[in-house]
Amino acid sequence: MRPARPSWATDELADLHDMAWDFLSVEVAAHSEEWARNQCVDRSFWRRAGELGLVCASIPEKYGGGGGNFLHYAAISSAYARTGDRSWGNAVHSGVVAHYLLSYGTDEQKERWLPPMATGEVIAAIALTEPSAGSDLKELRTTAIRDGDHYIVNGSKTFITNGSSADLVVVAAKTDPAASARGVSLLLVDATSPGFTRGRVLDKIGQHGADTSELYFENLRVPARNLLGTEGRGFHQIMAQLPQERLIIGITAVGAIEMALEATVRHTKERKVFGAALLNLQNTRFQLAECATDARIARVFLDDCIVRHVREGLDDATAAMCKWWLTQLQCDVIDRCLQLFGGYGYMREYPIARLYADARAQRIYGGANEIQKELIARSL
Repeated sequence: MRPARPSWATDELADLHDMAWDFLSVEVAAHSEEWARNQCVDRSFWRRAGELGLVCASIPEKYGGGGGNFLHYAAISSAYARTGDRSWGNAVHSGVVAHYLLSYGTDEQKERWLPPMATGEVIAAIALTEPSAGSDLKELRTTAIRDGDHYIVNGSKTFITNGSSADLVVVAAKTDPAASARGVSLLLVDATSPGFTRGRVLDKIGQHGADTSELYFENLRVPARNLLGTEGRGFHQIMAQLPQERLIIGITAVGAIEMALEATVRHTKERKVFGAALLNLQNTRFQLAECATDARIARVFLDDCIVRHVREGLDDATAAMCKWWLTQLQCDVIDRCLQLFGGYGYMREYPIARLYADARAQRIYGGANEIQKELIARSL
């Protein structure tokens, strides 16, 4: 079923949303099992999405993008979220890396990387997390030591979305290992560079089609001109971009909530128990009434966050609320919906089972939910 038009959508944005849904729903139905087997989305899909303008839609036309704003990205992301698939790494590619380049890149960097990113010819990743440093980015151990016109990069990263496919990786490293947060810088790394090695594609509980990998750097020489922004300002750049990343995670959460509710209502109308539809049982009706209310509140809150972000930028505390509450609610609602499927809910052939497995990571990446609560508390 075609998802409802978002409250913030103009006719133009509604058309973009519907076009994205028409393409993505068909592609997901046809290829999601293949993506799960291969643990990545094939490059031909990226190029087809690029041809339709579904990649880098919020990047200016002069850099090859769609010329829209975050609402254009959100229209596409909302449509994709309702497919239930979590394989395509466009959130990182278009919603995160492209905006790092747009915000901090030189003209040369933007002209080199953004046009092929917009066509889907170049796939991008951002490498922040390390085996010993996740939510606390001040503790990064990957180093980038200046050597003439280059930085020499050594270290490793893990849980990197698009990691095994990426042609471009934004790498966070310590250019001054003794300076804590003030020593973090961002580098643009061409994945063909000697010293750059990909590790295994990680075997996850869910999101099986998503390319999530380990990366290694051994005496990797990165030209100094590939510094993204100002040396020593990487931590501040990351913090400035995190509200949008957390809002994107919220879009995924609400799409999953709405899909789970729709699938469960349909199932309970069709499933017969004691000679009548499962939906006729009071417990079922009450459970779904609560889930429907949660879904409505989640949508209203999310849409308000999206509009705030476009108008004046989403503040850190509200972005943290959006991320932790919507992802927690996602897990709670999907769990309650799965229960109404009985044993079938535990079978991966049913979308509700895949939604359940895929949801859990949402409370971890983008900053663990416990960190989000700490950010909110600091604002009180």
